[in-house]
Amino acid sequence: MFLALREMRHAKARYIFIMIIMLLVSFLVLFVTGLAKGLSQANISAIEGMSNSYFVMQGDAEQRFRRSQLGEDTLSQARSIVGEQQATPIAMQMSTVTVHDMAEKADVTFFAVDAEGGLLPAVSSGQGLTNEETGNTVVDAKLAKVGVQIGSVIRDQATGASLTVIGFVENQSFSHTPVMFVNIQDWQKMRGMMSSDADLLQSSLFNAIALDITAEQAAALSDELIGMEVITKKQAIANIPGYAEEQKSLMMMIVFLYVIGALVLAVFFYVLTIQKTSQFGILKAMGTKSSYLAKSVMGQVFLLSVASLSASLLLIWGTHLMLPATMPFQMTMSTAMTTSGLFVVMSLLGSLISVTQVAKVDALEAIGRVGA
Repeated sequence: MFLALREMRHAKARYIFIMIIMLLVSFLVLFVTGLAKGLSQANISAIEGMSNSYFVMQGDAEQRFRRSQLGEDTLSQARSIVGEQQATPIAMQMSTVTVHDMAEKADVTFFAVDAEGGLLPAVSSGQGLTNEETGNTVVDAKLAKVGVQIGSVIRDQATGASLTVIGFVENQSFSHTPVMFVNIQDWQKMRGMMSSDADLLQSSLFNAIALDITAEQAAALSDELIGMEVITKKQAIANIPGYAEEQKSLMMMIVFLYVIGALVLAVFFYVLTIQKTSQFGILKAMGTKSSYLAKSVMGQVFLLSVASLSASLLLIWGTHLMLPATMPFQMTMSTAMTTSGLFVVMSLLGSLISVTQVAKVDALEAIGRVGA
């Protein structure tokens, strides 16, 4: 490390330039990673935060909530197999709402749940839903940005139903829209406003049944429910429209940024190593081991990586504070540390080309080159 530090101190401008390049690449990696995480949460957080492990859906729904339609008979059958408390119905519907006395509209997703079924998140302010009181809703805190407050009356444009906001919850989004939670009784009233066909309403009360069961119970239930499919929460999330495609695209960008960063660093240090071939040869002739020189090169890469990442993390933190609240960006400590660790590893892997070149340097040949 002594040799690495002496050289970096001697050629400050050269290594500062390399560090700036690494800072820009690492900042881009961190930003896209935070964007991917934020978009993921905006798409699936309402489902991901639920305590259940499985869902029952129609077999031909392709594991998508909005394509699945279940009735009371399926719910009763599921409860008779796994237990009353382990099977909770859930219905969802995307809609547009307006706040009373306000012209601004907002796209939302209604989640109809049993208030005592364990699917409701904890409220951050106000009070939670109950099955006894109707006409109330608990909404995602992002709706506060369009003027929604506790006590606000929200009107659903599709049904004309009016609901009073009694509480807020945090990070509850589905398909990039804030979620509004209502109880099953209000949901049935809202559906009755949209259709007068009683048979149709009874056969399509819910979109899915959330199950808090083991893998063995899930297998047994799957055998009993004809025409239905029991899937894991992970499968349900993966089939939310656009989620998998969005995350794959962003992940491909992140992977390419890692590779590009490693290649850029590898090229810089390879050129520097070629320029220092004679010096390395002289050091070897003086008895310096190749391993020591290799550690020097990798030490420089490590120091530059850590320094640039430290600056990038500070820059990301500052950028996060300046981003608008509507920007789907999330950077947790674990995500930052994981991303930084991977970037350092990729940088060290890129430096192996230079290390190989150092090992190949022949002392006699290098001294002869200097003498010539």
